[in-house]
Amino acid sequence: MKQNKILALKYRPQAFKDLIGQEIISETILSGIKNGKTPNAYLLTGIRGVGKTTIARLIAKALNCEKNLNKKIICDQENFCNSCSEIISSSHIDVLEMDAASKTGIDDVRELIENSKYSPTSAQFKIFIIDEVHMLSKQAFNGLLKTLEEPPSRLKFILATTEVRKIPVTILSRCQRFDLKRVDYGKMQSHLKNIAKKENGNFTDEAINLITKASEGSVRDGVSLLDRALIFQNISSNKEISGEDIRKMLGLADRSRIINLFKEIILGNESEALNQLEQLIESGLDTKNFLNDILEILYFFSRKISLGSIDKKDLSISESEIELIDKYSDNLDIQDIGLFWQLTIKTIDDIKLIANENLSLKMYVIQLMHLKSYETNTTQEKNLTEKKSQVKSNLQEKKAENEENIRSEITIKSQLKNTDQIKTSIYKQTKSENLKSSGSSLIKNFHDIVKLADKEKEVDLKYDLERNVKLVSFSKGKIDISFNEKLNKNFIKNLTEKLLEWTNERWIISLSKIDGSQTIYEKKIEEENKNFENEKNSEVTKKIIATFPDAKLIKVEENND
Repeated sequence: MKQNKILALKYRPQAFKDLIGQEIISETILSGIKNGKTPNAYLLTGIRGVGKTTIARLIAKALNCEKNLNKKIICDQENFCNSCSEIISSSHIDVLEMDAASKTGIDDVRELIENSKYSPTSAQFKIFIIDEVHMLSKQAFNGLLKTLEEPPSRLKFILATTEVRKIPVTILSRCQRFDLKRVDYGKMQSHLKNIAKKENGNFTDEAINLITKASEGSVRDGVSLLDRALIFQNISSNKEISGEDIRKMLGLADRSRIINLFKEIILGNESEALNQLEQLIESGLDTKNFLNDILEILYFFSRKISLGSIDKKDLSISESEIELIDKYSDNLDIQDIGLFWQLTIKTIDDIKLIANENLSLKMYVIQLMHLKSYETNTTQEKNLTEKKSQVKSNLQEKKAENEENIRSEITIKSQLKNTDQIKTSIYKQTKSENLKSSGSSLIKNFHDIVKLADKEKEVDLKYDLERNVKLVSFSKGKIDISFNEKLNKNFIKNLTEKLLEWTNERWIISLSKIDGSQTIYEKKIEEENKNFENEKNSEVTKKIIATFPDAKLIKVEENND
């Protein structure tokens, strides 16, 4: 195997002792084989690259090892028997591998079942390894079921899958299941360092840490990324590979820069936040990686707020990043983080539907700032309510101090009115409270919003709602609309603020790649044209034209009297 140039194959474990991060599972399987207690079928589950196929081959080697006649000795990496060597080279006549992703039908399974009737040719067991078994059709699973339940004495099945939920319960109940976990960060880091050393790689600790993080617990992904980095090192005259090199290679952003961007968001500096986002995009930012980094940062902020500190022994975060989180955590609370987390998850889903990912990121940042602003205003309104209650209480207890208390209340209102963080006046706050019950109950559909805009004399907003908005979906608190270049660039922001003012509830307005229905204006024009054609072809009109040949039908109007 040493001649393999691809590192993922070159360093593929060939013995149970070489497995990374699956020690308990390997010990359990190996103990069962040595003691002759093996199931008819093994089921190996887990994410890609954690060792499912590798373990399947190790099981096949252990079961058919020529040194395992007494159930105690199994070949190690230094001295393989003929049977183990043939399995390694995929040439063993009694060990058959089937990729269910390409062979999904009942005919493929029938062929496999037919082969299972014959005894092994040279080995102790005939072994069928079925990779990505969840891809089999329903008919194929049914065909496999009986053989799994009562297989020939010399037949073993080893099934591997990344989607265990897609496998029928009837199949699961006939297998001994092993769930392979993601490889621990520290073990992955150590494994990659060892390989890099063996391959004469020159990496900084930060570079190895970034590759480890990007692997997401998958050994194969981690080794493959390391392979890419080694190629980059070779074409760069064997220079030391830094963290910045890995970021460029993977399209990652410096997490410290993301934290600084986050600082501008929570402080309400919209222009600076968007400017920093532009710089990140220009540096080759990967959208998915960026949003995942945001989730990770939100997690660390929550740890800081809830537990008071972040363990500096945590290898997934640097000391400089910890210092930044400590510095800015006072500007957030758990409620903020919860709202940010939900919006980020939603954006990750929405990003798949929108062609312009950069536009989506900018919209995402603007929405984050809106959420923070909303929380600020809500807190201030709460404080105002509490102060009003206190004034009322004082008035009841001390009527003699009536004028003084009223002046105090007026002073409080005046101060709040002049605060930059309050976006609306006292008049609008009072109006919002009056609309809390009536406005919210009035908005049952999209047309109700148009009516409210008309009632409140919001001419520009009403124009866009009628002529430039194609509705995709509508539900209480959430509106999805299709993208329209004619739409006012501040439309979503304006509509969100007005809905909050009218209903005293937060609404989420999002752009969708899906083409929505016709605009209200388009529907109106279509209806007018339809009425015109109907009237034109009516008997009354025909009689009028017959009587007056020069007459023409120009317009049809409804009489609402």
